[in-house]
Amino acid sequence: MHLDMDAFFASVEQLTRPTLTGRPVLVGGLGGRGVVAGASYEARVFGARSAMPMHQARRLVGAQAVVLPPRGAVYRAVSERIFARVRSVVGVIEMLSFDEAFAEPAELVGATAADAEAFAEDLRGHIRDEVGLAASVGFGSGKQIAKIASGMAKPDGVMVIPPSRELAFLHGLPVRKLWGIGPVSGDRLARIGVNTIGEFAALSDVEVASLLGATVGPALHRLAQGVDDRPVTERAAAKQISAESTFQRDIVDLAGLRPAIEKAAADAHRRLVADGRAARTVVLKLKRSDMSVLTRSSTLPTATADLDVLAALALRMALDPLEIGPVRLVGVGYSGLSAVEQYALFDEDPDADAASAVTSSPTAPDTAAPDATRPDGRLIGAQQVGGSPENRWATGADVRHPEHGHGWVQGSGHGRVTVRFETRSTGPGFARTFAEDDPDLRAGDPLDSLDWVSAPDD
Repeated sequence: MHLDMDAFFASVEQLTRPTLTGRPVLVGGLGGRGVVAGASYEARVFGARSAMPMHQARRLVGAQAVVLPPRGAVYRAVSERIFARVRSVVGVIEMLSFDEAFAEPAELVGATAADAEAFAEDLRGHIRDEVGLAASVGFGSGKQIAKIASGMAKPDGVMVIPPSRELAFLHGLPVRKLWGIGPVSGDRLARIGVNTIGEFAALSDVEVASLLGATVGPALHRLAQGVDDRPVTERAAAKQISAESTFQRDIVDLAGLRPAIEKAAADAHRRLVADGRAARTVVLKLKRSDMSVLTRSSTLPTATADLDVLAALALRMALDPLEIGPVRLVGVGYSGLSAVEQYALFDEDPDADAASAVTSSPTAPDTAAPDATRPDGRLIGAQQVGGSPENRWATGADVRHPEHGHGWVQGSGHGRVTVRFETRSTGPGFARTFAEDDPDLRAGDPLDSLDWVSAPDD
């Protein structure tokens, strides 16, 4: 079984801020390099999607788009409640991210497709009743089929693929549906006329190894043939999240290196957000044409999940290929991971240089550098504590008022801030406008927007 929450980040925002129900919601970074971490189905109608640059998504959706910064603590709390319910009926689950997991329900061994569907509907009903969110579920004899099936069941559905239909189902799908076939390998297969999983499965072992490598190729080939005996196991939390790319042509100047670093930073950031964590340390990895590896690392005073901050720090550590030699691989990694983003109480010095360490042997380990200052001192996902009144309240910030209770900032400017007072349990709330320096307006705890009074297992 693969269970995947539908449009999770955006759905949690709509759940805890009922005024947004039915609205096109975009969750993600608000800066120049911001990307969409989650998009509601109302936003997807316009073509917006996860991993898209935020400026592009905003153009597609138009003025009606509601753009909010991520609130990791809230997503984690909702995730814990959902999967506490899943664990109550399935002993072992393999979490892939905040919002999806594999499971092997013991009671479904030897069950019919109808039994599996009834099991899923019962579990989805409990999640909807207890949390208020929709989940999609896929079933198959292995992880590959189950994950594909849950994706095709979206939104808010169930798909069960019996073993007798698996190969017919699998082989008719585009080859990019195969878990592990990305843009590069997909294009490589397309150039030889392989467009479906079935066509890929029909290739010889020698052809597959020459196209995709002797290690990855055979593993993907087995999946395409319906062979998937990977067990469901509990996963340990990763100590580092990273992304890297090898280029067909070496990068020979900074003009070519900078966009490669930005892309690697954004790719790793998507994994960071999906994992529900923030990072303190940024590691830049450059592999030169002679196969030697250079690594630089810098550590922030506090953990952040802000892509602008993380990417800026990675760019600051760039080394000019004109000085170090041509670069064939670029990677960005995040470590010093924490479940909760930590916010500085005061702005850091934006002009301070990032400290870094450099190694240059082919097998040299990444070396942590002394702490570097946060590049811009901004707080994303919460109001800024220091600074001028006009910067205090960011759109989407959680606030509390002694009379009206918990709310969130809908907008601010010209010395005024408009707050919508509502939580998960209140239904659509009312809005009030205050002076930005109103002493009764305080920073709120994002978790209060859930308005849960009992523990997930109560």
